[in-house]
Amino acid sequence: MSKNIRYTDKPLGRLKVVADFLPRPEDLVFREEGVKVTIALSKRSVEFFKTQARRHNTQYQRMIRRLLDAYAEHHSRSITARSTRARAKAARAG
Repeated sequence: MSKNIRYTDKPLGRLKVVADFLPRPEDLVFREEGVKVTIALSKRSVEFFKTQARRHNTQYQRMIRRLLDAYAEHHSRSITARSTRARAKAARAG
């Protein structure tokens, strides 16, 4: 498999730094109440989590659940912050 990587010293344009909000694999080992669901995941992703789970002596399903929880928590805060700003703006206007 060949990769076509081209390096340049030219400006890349406007860039935006995105904060890394995803937890490290070792932070995905805590236990919480769950709801059973059926989901099809890529083989590559499942193998990654199985490898990490063995390395950290936990269950890969638990790690996936914690990752999804962290994602939902992060984006729930973003939605709440936007709603709060919208309400404050409406209150100032009204």
